[in-house]
Amino acid sequence: MNPAPLQTALRTRIKICGITREQDLDAAVHAGADAVGFVLYPPSPRYVPIERAVELARRLPPFVTPVLLFVNENATKIIASNAVLAGAIAQFHGDEGPAECLASGMRYLKAARIPLDASTPAFDLVKYAQDYSTAQAILLDAHVEGYGGSGKTFNWSLLPPNVNAHLVLSGGLNAANVTDGIVQVRPRCKTLAVDVSSGVEADAPGGGTLKGIKDPDKIHQFVAAVRRADQRFAETHHGLQPT
Repeated sequence: MNPAPLQTALRTRIKICGITREQDLDAAVHAGADAVGFVLYPPSPRYVPIERAVELARRLPPFVTPVLLFVNENATKIIASNAVLAGAIAQFHGDEGPAECLASGMRYLKAARIPLDASTPAFDLVKYAQDYSTAQAILLDAHVEGYGGSGKTFNWSLLPPNVNAHLVLSGGLNAANVTDGIVQVRPRCKTLAVDVSSGVEADAPGGGTLKGIKDPDKIHQFVAAVRRADQRFAETHHGLQPT
């Protein structure tokens, strides 16, 4: 049997989201990120207009993908954004239905907002993945007030054991917990990627983080933690090595 598909699946792809500055984009690329995210949602403290996203994306080398995050945006603006930043992937983080996502004409990720409270009725991720079967992946984030970037994690162990989709794990990830997230979620899906924003932001003087300002050391630590998780996972699965 050809082991190549499994070996490919062992490498966790990494997205650094909420990029607002050149030096943060460069740090993400230098650390080995596969994608960088630009938040095109005006209420977000990490918001950048599309013109700024285009300016930053010009610094990207080949094979590092720009991702444009939208929340309940109108189709005209989405299509216009795609026109000026060709090759980007859309990340729909609001209440967009499958038809709306598909009508954008972009490859897309669809965020699934997973409840934080175990007493809340279970989120049917299997059905959600079926409903958004045209998505390149389903992004898992904590269901909090507002849309993303909260730094909150949900209970990964409550996810279904088998989801027929590529998943992107998000919500409160950092260098300290991403290994556990990968170990728990990777066996449940086709392939796994991870998405971090607040977990690699610079510390604020009074506590918390400086939203939209990344810390290059935290970015490198996060990427290193993901690669260690890949190595550990590979060693426990028939001696395979990540590609």
